[in-house]
Amino acid sequence: MINYLKNTEIDKNQWDTCIRNSGVMKPYGYSWYLDIMAPGWEALVDDEYDSVFPVPGFRKYGIKYVTTPIFLQQLGVYSPDKSEERKAKEFFFYMPDFYRFIDLCIGQNIHTEEYRTTERTNFILSLSGPYEEIFSSFSDHCKRNIQKAENEGISYSTDITPRELIDLFIANRGREIRGIRERDYNRLEALMNHCRINRKGRIIGVRSAGGSLVFGIFMIELPGFKTLLFVVNTEESRNRRINYHFVNELIRENAGSGTIIDFAGSSIPSIASFMESFGSSREPFYRVYRNSLPWPLRMFK
Repeated sequence: MINYLKNTEIDKNQWDTCIRNSGVMKPYGYSWYLDIMAPGWEALVDDEYDSVFPVPGFRKYGIKYVTTPIFLQQLGVYSPDKSEERKAKEFFFYMPDFYRFIDLCIGQNIHTEEYRTTERTNFILSLSGPYEEIFSSFSDHCKRNIQKAENEGISYSTDITPRELIDLFIANRGREIRGIRERDYNRLEALMNHCRINRKGRIIGVRSAGGSLVFGIFMIELPGFKTLLFVVNTEESRNRRINYHFVNELIRENAGSGTIIDFAGSSIPSIASFMESFGSSREPFYRVYRNSLPWPLRMFK
């Protein structure tokens, strides 16, 4: 039986056990991630946490809605022993009617007329084989950029604060992106601090000769899985091909371990091409949309 639970009613221990046992290694569904990035999140839970479905519900102008938070790629069904796509459709059927607007990215395709579904693409790379074997699958363009980067004398630093990395992003690209608010950056900063303190992630970067940060990445690390969640480039890092160098070194260090690198996807063609150039595999996820707001409110969303 599927039950709708408010945030205070969720047993976080049982929740995280279900997430962990589901075999999904992405970090987004864990209670600690949701607590930080989607405060007050709610849930649909089947039986005694046999299957779970996180619901990042929010309220605006008295209307409850569901949307995918910034810096959280996808959610969906987590189920250790049931068909996730079939279960996803069932969970959406039981979605409370008071959610008048739903715009949620999930890992399953629900195939239903009530919701409009569009496919998006993530990229993952398995590091099961030796480095030489993985390197052979790189595109020629990727190999040339790695070679150029190796002549740049790149040295990595770990003395970077979350706010320093966020400020670099804002200065170089953040102002161009609509929809990211200061509260979103504050939540990202809190996530970085949580992961660093609890050994779930690292910030790695490169400084210029003068000490200024020119490249940085926040990487979430769970057993056997590394998510490149937040990558910041500058004109200098692009000229020096630092991003190619970093990913290549990460692959070299973890080759043969069975670790999976999750590039966290992108709808920007140039970034998607970069991710794919390392021989990564496409992994679809889905944006599920339903707008049942009364007119004229639906015209503004």
